[in-house]
Order: sequence, then structure tokens, then C-alpha cells
Amino acid sequence: MKVHNTLGNGFQEVIYQRCLAIELEKAGLHFVREMEQAIYYEGINVGTRRADFVVENLVMVELKALVNLEDVHLAQAKNYVVAYNFSVGLLINFGAASLQFKKVFNPKTNPANPTIK
Repeated sequence: MKVHNTLGNGFQEVIYQRCLAIELEKAGLHFVREMEQAIYYEGINVGTRRADFVVENLVMVELKALVNLEDVHLAQAKNYVVAYNFSVGLLINFGAASLQFKKVFNPKTNPANPTIK
């Protein structure tokens, strides 16, 4: 929230990503930026995708800088938690007037939980 409160909306995603990295570092959290993950289809590597952040090797974080989140962005975040095999992910949108965020669950590791909150 500090990043959004300080900068507001209107910047490119990479600016928010750099600022969030500063805040995660200040908080003493271990994280990896732009962590690449192979994507498989029927056991065949069909490409790679990069999560904006993986925090404490537990949470995948995807950032956006859009006027409003749409279903496709939520689906992307859900696909990332499945591809990275994490239980939970966080989708954060810095582009709206108010900070938007959604917690996303991996249905394979959280069968009793809803996919998106």
C-alpha cells in the first residue's frame, strides 16, 4: 500500500515493480524478481513465463498497472500459482485510483478453498 500511496496511479508496471522490491527488501523478506518458470503441455516444454515476484518461496505475486482488473488477469494469476506449484498468489493492481488486490488460490493444493478471493 505504501508504494501506491506514495506514487499514486499512472506509472508503468515496471516502476511499481522496482518500488515494491525496495519495500520487500526493507521488510527483510526474501524474494526473486522475474522468476522464470517452464510451462508444460502434456509433458512437453512449450515455453516459459515470468512471475513478477516470488516471495519467501511461498507466494507468487503478479503486478498490473491497469485502470481496472479483468477476469483475464485473475485467470493469469491463477495459472501462475498452478504452474509454479504454490498454494497462494497475490494479484496487485497499481493502475486504479485505489489499490486493487486479489488473493488467488491453487485449486490443486487448496481443494476446499475458492480459486479467487
